[in-house]
Amino acid sequence: MNDTHSKTVGYVLWLLGFTGSHRFYYGKPISGTIWFCTLGLLGIGWIIDFFLIPEMDGEADRRFQEGQKDYSLAFLLLTFGGYLGLHRFYLGKFATGILYLLTAGLFGMGILYDFWNLNDQISTLNKRLRKSSFSSKFPA
Repeated sequence: MNDTHSKTVGYVLWLLGFTGSHRFYYGKPISGTIWFCTLGLLGIGWIIDFFLIPEMDGEADRRFQEGQKDYSLAFLLLTFGGYLGLHRFYLGKFATGILYLLTAGLFGMGILYDFWNLNDQISTLNKRLRKSSFSSKFPA
């Protein structure tokens, strides 16, 4: 079974749940943005999410491609060091990592963009890395 996301990391991010970071982590950018703008639906949604994390974890595990790049590490780097571009350096995106470093995550807007897209970026990268790894093991 695919195990791309961690319940432990989900709960750590849930502690900051009023920002929606756990929802972004599990691939729910719309509700993550709503949580961000309403402080976790005024705390009510945040409390309910404590019980929903196992289900969100299972959905994310089924939806995203596992591989060399770790979703949990990337999201922790984004959540706690996004303004420094740490997650971008981890993904090998050095030019935009430097840009984030010099502009505080493109003035915060780049960080929100990455919260929306990081799961898909990692999934795509993992597919590409898996494909290149497979082709190097079995040349044509």
